[in-house]
Amino acid sequence: MKSWRRSLQASGPRPELPNPLNTSDPGRAEPLDPNPLELDPSHAEARPLAFQWSLLAWAGLVGVLTGFAVVGFHELLGFINNVLFGPGVELLLHLIGDSQPPPPLVEMVALPADDGTPLKALLQIGLGGLGFVPPPPVPVLPDPLPAQPLLLSWLASWPVVLVPLVGGLGVGLLRFFGGDLGPSLPSLMAMADGSVKAAAKVPLLRLVAASLSMGSGASLGPEGPSVESGGNIGLWIASRCGLSPSNQKALVAAGVSAGLAAGFKAPIAGVFFAFEGSYSTIPGRPSVRAVLVAAVSSELVTQLCLGDEPIFRLPAYEVRSPLELPLYLGLGLVASLMSWALVAVLAAGRSDRVQRQLARLPAWLVTGLGGLGVGLMALGFPQVLGVGYDTIEALLGSNGGIALTTLLALLLVKLLATGLSSATGFVGGGFAPALFLGAVLGNCYGQILGDSGFHLPVAEPPAYAMVGMAAVLAGSARAPLTALLLLFELTHDIRIVLPLMAAAGLSAALVERWQGIADPGLLGPDPLEEERRRHLAGLAVAEALEPEAPLVLEASTPAASALDQLLAAHGHCLLVEQADWVISLVTLSDLQRAINAEPQEGLDLAACRRSDLVWLPSGANLAQLEDQLSPNGLRQLPVFDLAVPAPAVLPLGVPRGGLPLAALRGLASRDGMARALARSRRQALEAPSRAGTQDIEDIQQGI
Repeated sequence: MKSWRRSLQASGPRPELPNPLNTSDPGRAEPLDPNPLELDPSHAEARPLAFQWSLLAWAGLVGVLTGFAVVGFHELLGFINNVLFGPGVELLLHLIGDSQPPPPLVEMVALPADDGTPLKALLQIGLGGLGFVPPPPVPVLPDPLPAQPLLLSWLASWPVVLVPLVGGLGVGLLRFFGGDLGPSLPSLMAMADGSVKAAAKVPLLRLVAASLSMGSGASLGPEGPSVESGGNIGLWIASRCGLSPSNQKALVAAGVSAGLAAGFKAPIAGVFFAFEGSYSTIPGRPSVRAVLVAAVSSELVTQLCLGDEPIFRLPAYEVRSPLELPLYLGLGLVASLMSWALVAVLAAGRSDRVQRQLARLPAWLVTGLGGLGVGLMALGFPQVLGVGYDTIEALLGSNGGIALTTLLALLLVKLLATGLSSATGFVGGGFAPALFLGAVLGNCYGQILGDSGFHLPVAEPPAYAMVGMAAVLAGSARAPLTALLLLFELTHDIRIVLPLMAAAGLSAALVERWQGIADPGLLGPDPLEEERRRHLAGLAVAEALEPEAPLVLEASTPAASALDQLLAAHGHCLLVEQADWVISLVTLSDLQRAINAEPQEGLDLAACRRSDLVWLPSGANLAQLEDQLSPNGLRQLPVFDLAVPAPAVLPLGVPRGGLPLAALRGLASRDGMARALARSRRQALEAPSRAGTQDIEDIQQGI
């Protein structure tokens, strides 16, 4: 048997420390009371439960304030929308002197006064032009007017271009004069953790900017500002009250759950989103209780102020046959591609290269040009304006009567409009565009399977549209449970759960496989986190190797003996080899579980393996080491000196050629990564002083 473990030096017995309670010490007058709490009844009554109740009270306050903030946000958004697309458009037409009569479709699909907004009416006009709304009978006129060319009818809709332009200029000026809108969602947890100085702001300016953005037609969603507002409120209260970092995390998570619960009227989805996103480091049961209290409080405020009607109405889910489940898996595959496209477009707009080019122009001009671009797209597809919930309702009630070419074009235009709105500085979230794209994609998929394609006996396209909404949201937001529960809360139909689980789970898994677990998805990058990751990627994994040689044992070694050797080596894991080939990694907890479950003399190391071998080639970097350690719950992993190119997908398991023991270089660990970062930081601090000393020496030699 080959062993890489260094021989341990025997250590002598530890010296006994003096007992401070020993009365024989000459320096002590009298002994300390061994149980002082018994002398003070007030101390005996102390309970940690009171502190937890205090945290719940703060969480309830965060939920109530977030609920009122979201209610005010929705009211302001509706008011701006009505003003800009109602009296605003009429004022523009009056100033220009446009006396052309409105198109006939305006009167044919007019909405009741209490059931819509001017933008909703405009969207239905566009939906009628695309075939969403059945055309009414054409009236017979005694003196028919000559038909106008299509180009002139488009030019008559020029206010659709001007309103987003005006809104973009307003958002740009608000950013210019108002300054920073406050920390975004990816930065809040770092501030709550204490790694970044807390700079929470009351989200008034952010909500006003978001209302103006979406009220003027920016292709974004209201859930992002709602969630960010809740997180900022939670961090603001926690920092003002001097709570500990762990409780600051809990209140930030409570605000996040309250924001999503109030924004979508879905408290269960809000709770899961708080723990499924980048907030998974929140510890302890008190945090779970705080998140629940905040979600319930915000949802109660929202229902009392805005009613209990869902944000949009979904039809009843229709099941034709259980054999359709594989078809929903196909929808999950297609939805993963759409999720990847949405995240890629948003990331391209936020990239340093694009932002450097846009930074050459004034901020108000950048957002104005972005609004102009969205308005030009709205000339042909007015559905891209605003949040898009009205279009989703129309898709879910259309029964597949929409041309596929029109839907495919709408997919592309909506994707571009969302990327342009995000890149040019409009304020909003990505959940609503993801739901929009998922509904359109699912409708297309259902039509291809049904009457417009293969003529299979499947459910109607609206059923696939609902599942497509959850699948695209799950893949782009990296939150499959949130997407599943959100659609379930909106439909209240248990029959939709199985297709949702299949499509959403597959979509999220594929996107994570393609882009890695570190990609932030719809939430966007945290600049500090991106800088840290770039620093990790610049350091080789060899910098994080442990100085001690790893413990390598044969597969036939008894488990009890392996446990004793691992404890003696003060290690966390060992490698199992067979015929000079490394076959598995066994941790200390794996050995303990196996011995407790099967206390047998014949239990060997080969039976203690609980997972596939996680390893890295010697050419990897510390960012890849972090990506391997974190999701697998490991503290150490082996590094092999193999000629493997930098993989896009991190290695897992033993490759076909095997992992030779001779190529083992050592174990890379979390502690080694921390030491490598500390050395790098110290070298960076010493570099200026060394450079200054070298300059002085050069000058002296020159003299």
